[in-house]
Amino acid sequence: MDEKHHQALIQIGLNILYHRKSRGLTQEQLVELLGYSKNHIQQVETACAVPSVALLLDIAGALDIPPSRLFEFK
Repeated sequence: MDEKHHQALIQIGLNILYHRKSRGLTQEQLVELLGYSKNHIQQVETACAVPSVALLLDIAGALDIPPSRLFEFK
Protein backbone atom coordinates (compact mmCIF):
# COMPACT_ATOMS: atom_id res chain seq x y z
CA MET A 1 0.00 0.00 0.00
CA ASP A 2 1.11 3.51 -0.79
CA GLU A 3 1.24 5.05 2.70
CA LYS A 4 2.46 8.39 1.38
CA HIS A 5 -0.78 8.90 -0.55
CA HIS A 6 -3.15 6.92 1.64
CA GLN A 7 -5.39 9.87 2.58
CA ALA A 8 -5.74 10.91 -1.07
CA LEU A 9 -6.57 7.32 -2.07
CA ILE A 10 -9.24 7.20 0.65
CA GLN A 11 -10.81 10.39 -0.71
CA ILE A 12 -10.71 9.12 -4.30
CA GLY A 13 -12.40 5.90 -3.18
CA LEU A 14 -15.06 7.86 -1.30
CA ASN A 15 -15.64 10.03 -4.38
CA ILE A 16 -16.09 6.92 -6.54
CA LEU A 17 -18.53 5.50 -3.99
CA TYR A 18 -20.46 8.79 -3.78
CA HIS A 19 -20.81 9.23 -7.55
CA ARG A 20 -21.60 5.53 -8.07
CA LYS A 21 -24.39 5.62 -5.50
CA SER A 22 -25.69 8.97 -6.75
CA ARG A 23 -26.15 7.27 -10.13
CA GLY A 24 -27.98 4.40 -8.44
CA LEU A 25 -25.31 1.86 -9.39
CA THR A 26 -24.15 -1.11 -7.37
CA GLN A 27 -20.54 -2.25 -7.49
CA GLU A 28 -21.68 -5.17 -9.63
CA GLN A 29 -23.30 -2.82 -12.15
CA LEU A 30 -20.20 -0.62 -12.29
CA VAL A 31 -18.04 -3.71 -12.79
CA GLU A 32 -20.24 -4.77 -15.71
CA LEU A 33 -19.83 -1.33 -17.31
CA LEU A 34 -16.07 -1.32 -16.80
CA GLY A 35 -14.97 -4.90 -17.36
CA TYR A 36 -12.72 -4.92 -14.29
CA SER A 37 -13.03 -7.44 -11.47
CA LYS A 38 -15.38 -6.66 -8.60
CA ASN A 39 -12.54 -7.32 -6.19
CA HIS A 40 -10.35 -4.68 -7.82
CA ILE A 41 -13.10 -2.04 -7.86
CA GLN A 42 -13.90 -2.84 -4.24
CA GLN A 43 -10.22 -2.45 -3.31
CA VAL A 44 -10.01 0.91 -5.08
CA GLU A 45 -13.16 2.18 -3.32
CA THR A 46 -11.71 1.17 0.05
CA ALA A 47 -8.18 2.49 -0.68
CA CYS A 48 -6.68 -1.00 -0.51
CA ALA A 49 -5.38 -0.74 -4.09
CA VAL A 50 -3.82 2.08 -6.06
CA PRO A 51 -5.90 2.73 -9.19
CA SER A 52 -4.25 3.27 -12.55
CA VAL A 53 -4.94 6.44 -14.48
CA ALA A 54 -6.71 4.30 -17.10
CA LEU A 55 -9.04 2.85 -14.47
CA LEU A 56 -9.87 6.31 -13.10
CA LEU A 57 -10.63 7.53 -16.61
CA ASP A 58 -12.83 4.48 -17.21
CA ILE A 59 -14.67 5.01 -13.92
CA ALA A 60 -15.24 8.69 -14.65
CA GLY A 61 -16.58 7.79 -18.09
CA ALA A 62 -18.90 5.12 -16.70
CA LEU A 63 -20.18 7.55 -14.07
CA ASP A 64 -20.52 10.33 -16.68
CA ILE A 65 -18.40 12.77 -14.69
CA PRO A 66 -15.18 14.65 -15.49
CA PRO A 67 -12.15 12.77 -14.10
CA SER A 68 -11.32 15.79 -11.96
CA ARG A 69 -14.41 15.08 -9.83
CA LEU A 70 -12.64 11.96 -8.51
CA PHE A 71 -9.88 14.20 -7.13
CA GLU A 72 -12.07 16.68 -5.25
CA PHE A 73 -10.79 16.86 -1.69
CA LYS A 74 -13.14 18.46 0.81
